Amino acid sequence: MCIIAQDLTPPDRQSCPTRVDFMLTIIRHCRNSFWLALSIAASLVSASAAAEVPLSFELDIQPILSAQSCNSGACHGKQRGQNGFQLSLLGFDPEFDHAAVTREARGRRIFPASPENSLLLLKATAELPHGGGRKIERGSEDYQMLKQWIRQGAPRRVEGEPVLEKVTLERTSFSLSPKESQPLRVTAHYSDQSTRDVTRLATYLSNDDAIVSVDANGVIQAGDLPGETAVMARYMYHIEVVNVAIPQTEPLPASLFESLPRNGFIDELVYEKLQSLGIEPSSVVDDHVFLRRASLDLIGRLPTAEEAREFLDGSESESPADLRAQLVDRLLERPEFADHWAGYWADLLRPNPYRVGIKAVMNYDNWIRQQFRDNAPYDTFVRQLVTAKGSTWQNGAATLYRDRRSPDEVATMVSQLFLGIRLDCAKCHHHPFEKWSQQNFYEFAAFFSKVGHKGTGLSPPISGGEEVVYTSTRGSVRHPLTQEQMTPTPLFEIAGLDDANTTDASSEEPVDPRDALADWMTSTDNEFFAQVQVNRTWAMLLGRGLVEPVDDLRSTNPATNPALLNALAADFQASGYDFKHLLKTITLSRVYLHSSEPTASNVGDHSNYSRHYRRRLRAEVLLDAVADVTEVPEAFQGMPPESRANQVWTTRVNSIFLDTFGRPNENQDPPCERTPESTVTQALHLMNSQQLDQRVRSDNGRAARLASSEMTAQQIVDELYLSVFSRYPVASEQAYAAKLITEATDRRSVIEDIMWAMLNSPEFSILN
Repeated sequence: MCIIAQDLTPPDRQSCPTRVDFMLTIIRHCRNSFWLALSIAASLVSASAAAEVPLSFELDIQPILSAQSCNSGACHGKQRGQNGFQLSLLGFDPEFDHAAVTREARGRRIFPASPENSLLLLKATAELPHGGGRKIERGSEDYQMLKQWIRQGAPRRVEGEPVLEKVTLERTSFSLSPKESQPLRVTAHYSDQSTRDVTRLATYLSNDDAIVSVDANGVIQAGDLPGETAVMARYMYHIEVVNVAIPQTEPLPASLFESLPRNGFIDELVYEKLQSLGIEPSSVVDDHVFLRRASLDLIGRLPTAEEAREFLDGSESESPADLRAQLVDRLLERPEFADHWAGYWADLLRPNPYRVGIKAVMNYDNWIRQQFRDNAPYDTFVRQLVTAKGSTWQNGAATLYRDRRSPDEVATMVSQLFLGIRLDCAKCHHHPFEKWSQQNFYEFAAFFSKVGHKGTGLSPPISGGEEVVYTSTRGSVRHPLTQEQMTPTPLFEIAGLDDANTTDASSEEPVDPRDALADWMTSTDNEFFAQVQVNRTWAMLLGRGLVEPVDDLRSTNPATNPALLNALAADFQASGYDFKHLLKTITLSRVYLHSSEPTASNVGDHSNYSRHYRRRLRAEVLLDAVADVTEVPEAFQGMPPESRANQVWTTRVNSIFLDTFGRPNENQDPPCERTPESTVTQALHLMNSQQLDQRVRSDNGRAARLASSEMTAQQIVDELYLSVFSRYPVASEQAYAAKLITEATDRRSVIEDIMWAMLNSPEFSILN
C-alpha cells in the first residue's frame, strides 16, 4: 500500500537548528507513526471483513443479546439499565440498542481494531468483572458472531437486509409419556423467503413446570403426573406456542364415555377432552348439592329450610332434569340475582370514593345494578360504559371517566375488562408475551383522547362535586418516543366497520371516536369480546376459568379447552349476549353437576373439569348466609334496615367480617383483587368472633325460636340441617344431635352449640 512506502526515518538532531525544533520534529514524527499504524490496522481489518458475510445488528446481534437475557428486566433491560448500560426491554427498540452498544460511553464498549478486547466481549465472557456472570464462552458460536460483527465496524444494517416476518415450530403439539423428552425446533422466516434455524437463540417458558419443563435449548421434559400445558417459544418479537399433553398411562375404555349422558355441547366437548387424556369424570351430585350450589352461584343466597324441603321432596315425583331446569328458571327471576351479579362487576368497575365522591360512587353502583335488573344484553351494557357521557350525578356510567381520567389509564382498563387483552406492558415497550407494540397501545388509547371534563375536577379526599363528561373538539395522544400524534386505531382490523375518524358534516356535535371503538369491540367478528365474558362467567360457576387469569387471553396462555371456549362464545353471541341464557346453559350441563369428590384418575386434574373444584364462598355471600341461618340480619352503617351484604355499594361501609373474608379495598389504586384462598384469620374469626356468637345466641334468633317451639328434637335437627346445609341429616347425624337436645337440661344452649359447630364446618363455608 502507498502509505507504507512513506519515509518514517527518525529526524536527525543535526538537521534541527535548535533543541525546540528537534523536539517538535520528534512529536510530529510520533504522531504520524501512530496514525499510520491505525490506518494499517484499519486497512487490514477492512480487507479481512470484506471476505466475511456482513452481519446485521438487528438480525444477527440482537438475537444473541435476547437469548442471553442481556435485555431482560432483571438485567440491562430494566428501566434505568444496569451499571450505566441500558438496553430496550427484550430488544423492542433496535435503534436505541445499537446506539447504546456502539456510541454510548464514548464508544468504549467496542474496539474494531482489536475486537477480542472489546468491553462487550470481555464482560460477556467474565474476563472482566460482570454482575451477570459469564454469559458466553470465548470461542463459542455467539462469541465468534459478536467478534466478527465488531471487526466489520459494528454496522446497524447491511445492504438489502431482509425483515423477520414470522417464526414457526416444527411441531405445535406433543403427546408425551411421563418423563419423556422431545426437542423443539424453531425456524425464522424472512421477507426474502430465506429461513434460519433459530432454536438455539429462542427463549422458552412453560406455563406449568410441574407438568412439563423446558430448558434453554428448547428440550421439553414431561413430569411424573398426567396433565397438559403450553410451552412458549419466543424469538425476538415473534411468539409461537406448543401444546403438550401427558395422558394417563392406562387409557379408559371408550364404552365408559359412550355411556355418559350429555345435556348439550358443553358436555360433548369436555368429555371429548377427558377421553383424549384418559381421565374419568366424577359422578354427578345429589339433589341437595345441586340445590345449594345453584342457589349460591346464581343468587348468592342459601335456600331456606322450606325451599330445600320442597325441592328435595319434589324430586320423588318429578324427573331430576325437570326439577333442576325449573329451579334455575326460578332463581334467574329472583330479585337477589341482580344484586349478586352486580357485585362481581362492582368489584371490576367500582371507583375510589375518595377520588370521585360518594354520590358519584352510589350513582355508578345503582346504574350497574339496574343493568342486571333489566337483564340488559352484555354488548349494550359495555357500549353504554365505553361511550358514557353526561353528569356523574345523573348518568352513573359516566363515573368511569371521572375516576380514570387519562387515555392511557382508560385504555388499559377497557382492553383488559372487555377484551381480555392486557396492554399494560405495551405502554412502555413491546409486549413480552404477545404481538402488541407501543404503537398498538397508543393508537388504542387515542380512542379516548377527546373525552372532556367539566366541573370541579378531583380534590381527594373529598371530591364531592359534580362533573360532566363530554366529547371535546380537542385532545390527542402522542407516541412517547417519536412524538407522533396517534390516530385512533383498533388492535386488529374487522371488515365493514367505519373508520374512527369519520366525520358527519350535517351534525354540529363533534364525532366521538369511542362510538367506533364500541362498534369494533361488540362486533360478532371480534372473538375476544364474547370469549372474555364467557370465560369470566365459567370461572365464577366452575371454580376455574378456561383461561387463567380470566382476563388474560393471549396465544401464550391458551385455553385448557379451546373448542369449548369458542363454542360458549358463539352460543353467547347467538343469544344476543343474553347473560341469563349463558348462566342457564352452564348450570344445566352435566359438567356443572360433577361431584367434587375425585376419582382415582382425576385427583390430579385441576383444569379439565372432570370434577367440581371447591371454593370458599364470597365474603358477602357468606355473611348473608350467616344472617339467614341465625335469623339475625346484619346492620350496615348508612344502609336501610335489614340490608344484605350483597347490597353494600362501597367499602366505606365498615365490616370486619367482609374485610376478613376478602372484600377488595377500593381505596387502593388499583383495588386489590379478591383472594379466594381460606386463611387462618378467617377460621379464627368464625370460631371466636363475638359478633357471630351474639347472633347465634340472640333472643331473636333461630336457636331461641326453635328452643321455645313445640317442635320435637328430630324436627329441630331437620330444620337446622335444611337451613345450614340444604339437606336432611343422615341417620347418624340425626340420632346424635337429637339425643343431645333430648337429654339437655338447657335445650336452647345445646341448639346454639350445634348451630355454632355447623357454621364452623367446611360444608357451610366451602361450596362443594
